[in-house]
Amino acid sequence: MSTTDAVLWDFGGVILSSPFDAFAAYERETGLPENFIRGLNSRNPDANAWARMERNELSPDEFAVAFEAEARDQGHALDGRKVLSVLSGEVRPEMVEALRRVKTRHRVACITNNVKSGEGPGMARDPVRARQIADIMALFEHVVESSKLGLRKPDPRIYRHACDLMGVAPERCVYLDDLGINLKPARAMGMRTIKVGDPAVAIGELEGMLGIPLR
Repeated sequence: MSTTDAVLWDFGGVILSSPFDAFAAYERETGLPENFIRGLNSRNPDANAWARMERNELSPDEFAVAFEAEARDQGHALDGRKVLSVLSGEVRPEMVEALRRVKTRHRVACITNNVKSGEGPGMARDPVRARQIADIMALFEHVVESSKLGLRKPDPRIYRHACDLMGVAPERCVYLDDLGINLKPARAMGMRTIKVGDPAVAIGELEGMLGIPLR
């Protein structure tokens, strides 16, 4: 008998390629130090511009002003709107296929830190791409969005909310995310977790946990 009722998925960095790839490209393009943007986002992580935007406390324009100010405080200049515009990663077809196969046996939901305005990970101005993203999102039974809930990972309450929506115990869930800081509270609640780097490796781990082929 399976010990898993549901598989919960992050979106950007799991279903899509990591936003950190876009950050790195922007840094190279503009001459910023390597990992500068990630460093900004890790400073005062509950109250910085990024966190406030993902809780829908700042509009994109307000975020840009605050984020640029944070960058200046650290000695560098950047374009906050440009950083937002490069966030949407590429769809990982192998992860989408794994999601489809998991869905045939288990319940599935998404927990994503996002931007309500539509200018964050997974969002797109291109209507074809927007439809592609919408079709993937439609595979999930629930999509828990930080910008709508006013909570963001790694706040334990957002994971609890997802479990409550589905009526499943955390101990019977698997959670996939590309960030260790987001996996830690899920694991503390009793979820089994997978840190996603190489998609093939992550899918292999998930196959081992669920006992079903996912590719």
